[in-house]
Amino acid sequence: MLLYFFDYLTQFDSGFRVFQYLTLRAILSALTALLISFLVGPAMIRRLSNKNIGQSVRDDGPESHYQKAGTPTMGGTLILVGIATSTLLWSDLRNSYIWVALLVTMTYGVIGFIDDYKKVKLGNSDGLSARTKYIWQSVIALTAAIYLFKTAQVPAETQFIVPFFKEVVVDMGWAYVVLTYFVIVGTSNAVNLTDGLDGLAILPTVMVAGALAIFAYLTGHVMFADYLAIPFIPKAGELIVFCAALVGAGLGFLWFNAYPAMVFMGDVGALALGAALGVVAVLVRQEVVLLIMGGVFVMETVSVIMQVASFKLTGKRIFRMAPIHHHFELKGWPEPRVIVRFWIITFILVLVGLATLKLR
Repeated sequence: MLLYFFDYLTQFDSGFRVFQYLTLRAILSALTALLISFLVGPAMIRRLSNKNIGQSVRDDGPESHYQKAGTPTMGGTLILVGIATSTLLWSDLRNSYIWVALLVTMTYGVIGFIDDYKKVKLGNSDGLSARTKYIWQSVIALTAAIYLFKTAQVPAETQFIVPFFKEVVVDMGWAYVVLTYFVIVGTSNAVNLTDGLDGLAILPTVMVAGALAIFAYLTGHVMFADYLAIPFIPKAGELIVFCAALVGAGLGFLWFNAYPAMVFMGDVGALALGAALGVVAVLVRQEVVLLIMGGVFVMETVSVIMQVASFKLTGKRIFRMAPIHHHFELKGWPEPRVIVRFWIITFILVLVGLATLKLR
């Protein structure tokens, strides 16, 4: 939005052309989202608290979590406000990728908002049924996938890229729609499962989003893409503004969500952020790299699948409790230790993901 304004001002002063640079707008996007979080956050937390929108705690969970009961939740709304406002202000709104990323993120946020609202305000402990939630996630993901497939303008937009092997490129055809669907839905639910400790989900999300911003910038730059032997997708570069907004909003939220948390993200944030990571990874053709960088999310999801499968097949549990972060808590690890160690693991995996740019 502001890009049009500054373009208009260039007729009076050529210095305003500086706002055409993606890197500057990405920095401003992150700072804007961060500032919104700092300014709006305290008031939002007070309002959530006054409205008695508090977190419920599992009876079978770690005892240390009982004291968290009643902590304001649905704080992910703050993240979405920061992302939406900052992206709309600083991105080129003529870019269709921006709208796809923004709409997928916000609609998943709506699903999470309804789920949270039913849990904490209407007294329905189950929230939306798993079936209803999954159906709406599927509808949104399939709509985005089909739109992207039908509007693709260059072959690279729908090809499957294998990291570490620059010659391995697969033309997927309609399989692109299936892959996109699973990446968006899977990542959304994986981040949601990870969001169980103070700050556990948000910083890995920020780190992965920051790395995807780098991929977006390089993928959308013809010279860098050619040098690194990655696909060149003309519209992808603008996604750095969206990713930067996610980073800024995420860090702003972490200010209030760090242990001991003043507010929890809720499904409104977790489902939306996971979908955001998934759709950006699809747009920059780095689904496999997302799998690597989001290893903590994958680990959390696999632990739940293994726990459920083992209990149904053998009647025995593999972990003391799933997702796996609760297993380590029940083993005696203090919550901050679990959180920080999972952050460190994510940092390492993000570096491995970035290394795929050169190790090809």
